[in-house]
Amino acid sequence: MLLKKSADIKSSEITPKNLYLNRRRFLAGTAIAGAAALAGLELGEAVSPSTVAHANTKIEGLQKSPFSTTEKITPYKDVTTYNNYYEFSTDKDGPSRLAGNFKTRPWNVTIDGLVQKKQVLDVDSIIKMAPAEERIYRHRCVEGWSIVVPWVGFSLSELIKRAQPTSKAKFVEFTTLLDMKQMPGQRRDVLQWPYVEGLRMDEAMHPLALLCFGMYGEALPNQDGAPLRLVVPWKYGFKSAKAIVRIRFTDSQPRNTWNISAPTEYGFYSNVNPNVDHPRWSQAKERRLGEFFKRPTLMFNGYDQVASLYSGMDLKKNF
Repeated sequence: MLLKKSADIKSSEITPKNLYLNRRRFLAGTAIAGAAALAGLELGEAVSPSTVAHANTKIEGLQKSPFSTTEKITPYKDVTTYNNYYEFSTDKDGPSRLAGNFKTRPWNVTIDGLVQKKQVLDVDSIIKMAPAEERIYRHRCVEGWSIVVPWVGFSLSELIKRAQPTSKAKFVEFTTLLDMKQMPGQRRDVLQWPYVEGLRMDEAMHPLALLCFGMYGEALPNQDGAPLRLVVPWKYGFKSAKAIVRIRFTDSQPRNTWNISAPTEYGFYSNVNPNVDHPRWSQAKERRLGEFFKRPTLMFNGYDQVASLYSGMDLKKNF
């Protein structure tokens, strides 16, 4: 049997600790434990939201969205215990351990830049701005894993229209909270803080771009971006900024945090594209969180509705 040395194993191939432990508990009670262990199977235990203790608030009156996928939803437990959220920790299980006391109220969001209606809005007034929809979206991480989550929110375009951008506004910039007391990961210089992301205006106005404040029918858990985040399902997960405190409209392309940190690895557009490899691994396949076998990565993560936004662009150059 061929064994890999630890130095040869990519971070994207490492099974999450909680999924490993769940699988071990399952195998302990089955007759195939020996064979599965020999094959290295470490699949996530299927846990429905109803079996997991929630500390969040139920969101009433949700509308079902026609944008939803019919794919199997990733268990709530997996989505809330395996997170990329460097403001808290670079460990996947770190955010769920460290974000428990993160304060999401009071919370204000500044809307400024090239808009006619500059304003500071309370997050709860934003949440009430439009009817809440439940959208079951695929979400793809640049590291090679993916999830399917019933996010709750409404199209970002609803907020943008109310801000009334000027004709000079070509991009939208999103800034995350900077609070080293609450976010211990910001005490390290692994990234430039605060975290900043950006979209081209037509991307931000596309109905698939979601201003998100909940998931699984409840308010967002802290480790998943509470109280307000983006979900841009055709782009890699890091484009979906969390804990947003500022939305600025500008005539120039924002310098997003990951592009500043590693410009040869993370571009501004960051569309899911199986034909563009990350310098350290292939993006041609992905592993759904909780599953063993990989599946082919779909162009734009399967959201072909956005292809027209990039007509005529070289998506290998504009990665």
